[in-house]
Amino acid sequence: MKKKFSIIFTFLVSVLGPMLVLAQQGTKINRENVVKRHNVSNHTMDTLASLTVGNGAFAYTVDATGMQSFPIYYKNGVSLGTQSEWGWDSLPNTKNYKFEETLKSYDFNNEGRNAQYSIQLKEPERNAEAVNYFRENKHRLQLGNVGLELYLKNGQRATAQHIQAIRQELNLWTGIITSEFQIEGEPVSVKTTSYQSSDRVAVHVASPLIAQQRLKIFVHYPYPSGKFLDEGTNYDQVNDHKTTIVAQSANVAVINHQLQGASYFTQLDYSQGTLKNTASHYFVYQPAPEVKEFDFSFAFAPTNNFDKKRIQYIDAAGESARSWKHFWESGAAVDFAGSTDPRANELERRVVLSQYLTKVQCGGSNPPQETGLTFNSWYGKPHTEMHWWHAVHFALWGRPEIMEKTLDYYFRTFEKARELAKRQGYQGVRWIKMSDNEGNESPSSVAAFLVWQQPHIIYMTELAYRDKKDFAVLKKYKDLVFATADFMADFAHYDQATGRYNVGKGVIPAQEVFKASETMNPTYEVAYWDWALRIAQQWKERLGEPRVTKWDQVIEKLAPLPSKDNVYLATETAPDSYTYDRWMTDHPAVLGALGMVPESPKLNKAVMKNTLDVVWEKWHWEKTWGWDFPMTAMNAARLNLPNKALDALFMNVQTNTYLKNGHNYQDGRLRIYLPGNGGVLTTVAMMLEGWDASNSDLPGFPKDGSWVIKKEGFKKMP
Repeated sequence: MKKKFSIIFTFLVSVLGPMLVLAQQGTKINRENVVKRHNVSNHTMDTLASLTVGNGAFAYTVDATGMQSFPIYYKNGVSLGTQSEWGWDSLPNTKNYKFEETLKSYDFNNEGRNAQYSIQLKEPERNAEAVNYFRENKHRLQLGNVGLELYLKNGQRATAQHIQAIRQELNLWTGIITSEFQIEGEPVSVKTTSYQSSDRVAVHVASPLIAQQRLKIFVHYPYPSGKFLDEGTNYDQVNDHKTTIVAQSANVAVINHQLQGASYFTQLDYSQGTLKNTASHYFVYQPAPEVKEFDFSFAFAPTNNFDKKRIQYIDAAGESARSWKHFWESGAAVDFAGSTDPRANELERRVVLSQYLTKVQCGGSNPPQETGLTFNSWYGKPHTEMHWWHAVHFALWGRPEIMEKTLDYYFRTFEKARELAKRQGYQGVRWIKMSDNEGNESPSSVAAFLVWQQPHIIYMTELAYRDKKDFAVLKKYKDLVFATADFMADFAHYDQATGRYNVGKGVIPAQEVFKASETMNPTYEVAYWDWALRIAQQWKERLGEPRVTKWDQVIEKLAPLPSKDNVYLATETAPDSYTYDRWMTDHPAVLGALGMVPESPKLNKAVMKNTLDVVWEKWHWEKTWGWDFPMTAMNAARLNLPNKALDALFMNVQTNTYLKNGHNYQDGRLRIYLPGNGGVLTTVAMMLEGWDASNSDLPGFPKDGSWVIKKEGFKKMP
């Protein structure tokens, strides 16, 4: 009897399971409910639970007081940063270093080529110093800390340990943070929000401590650390920069911060009270004792050209609420409520919080740095190979305009990318892997040899075109696409002996454990080369232009994806890819050849299935990065393994950790890592809506009835 019941149950699940899932598609999602059920609440001074407000090009991160009251205490957590797209600085070039001093010539394929790469030289000493200078400069600025000065009854400054009875909430639907806490039993309430049309934050503060003159607001300007990380707490070197009040009235003051390589302004707008410069680079606003509550706003800008009208918190809150409501009601949405898979709520939480974080920190006119606008990593410089992970999800979630805004960088840096290609003897443009926002290259013995960033612009502009099939998009981006393809075709080296084009030598793959001088035909890069060149030819045809003969030659004769024993190799020149531990760490990029990259005519899915099995079993997952898990999930989904795709998204590895505030934690160095957030959003969109070759709804989710899904507004992945 039990066996008969089991057979009937299995039959019903197999037949009705998909119907149970798909039956939800016609029901409109209550988007506000979905978003607000993942509002972030804090009840302790948790240094990894900092919250951020911002507009995509400017962000302000706060502690449990709702402001940056304890930046030192939070330094090694999710740091309390104030950063913008425009805020960059350079330390003085006292020894007159030239960028040419960072270059070294290579001829990887014995062509007689004098290809010059900017790398990390160790000698001679002056060249090594030049490398360090250009790696560190320009660096992104921490604009300033703005926080509460709180005092105890005995007159001593309150510490983080004195903050009690904390009740803090980020309302994701409005972008407003409400923070309530007590100091020695006295309540304090702070509401924090960011304008969306300017780099300005406004707060509303209420407390009996105001009348007792035990609550003030400080503005403190740190000096750039000049280090890989800059948490915005370097208060030394007070003589190396200058801050002055350049304008002041009853309710407004403007401060100028001058460094040796930058100058910018801060406008403070406040209620009744006084503002004084009480120490080096330190300013204090003392509210009038007769007020019980007050508004305070602060704006940062490269020029002293601020709005003259009075700024009130209610205006900022209204603008924030309207903008965020529009954001959440536009584009795509998903609701997993009712699912019995215990991972459903956590996946929904990651999806909602990742949308918030990437909108706040990755929505400007440039590829963001991996740590967004919170604190510096790699000196605050964007990495173009990460741009795919930061931006693709916007298009798949029906918000291509945010992705397209970030593409402005490629127009702005086009000529420098052309110069880089020319310096190495290639046609077209070679996109710089690590640069500032103006495309000034940073020396790196890894970055100089990476090429997987090259096709990203073709992928992203293809998504922009696919959104509405608008001919104007083709015209707008065609020069970027074609110059990119010119480099790719020219970079592929023709081997007379084999009659094929190779990607390499002279390449470090996305899996950064192989030497440039030895590496040829990494599986992921070859697959991506093939796909991107084919798409570039499609752009030619859409525009009514003739196909490019050289591109077709490379497509036709491009090296096969390297394999051994029916498993794809990391690279052709590493035939024992799965033998040595040192080659099973870092990104398992071989899986990206089917997942990130659409299915290529060169690819055998049975061989890729074997590859996934081997990688899954043998890889050192503890030595991976946050986007490796979404990449693996995309691979599994395209192989029709939805359960494995979910298992990949929830692999129990530290670098796959998502904190209370939604940030993807890596380690003590990189406490946040936004490519992981973008990866989750891209993968979930793909699993929900599918890809060009998929032929069923919700192809990335099991059809056993354990997932109840409502979805709206998603776009298919290529």
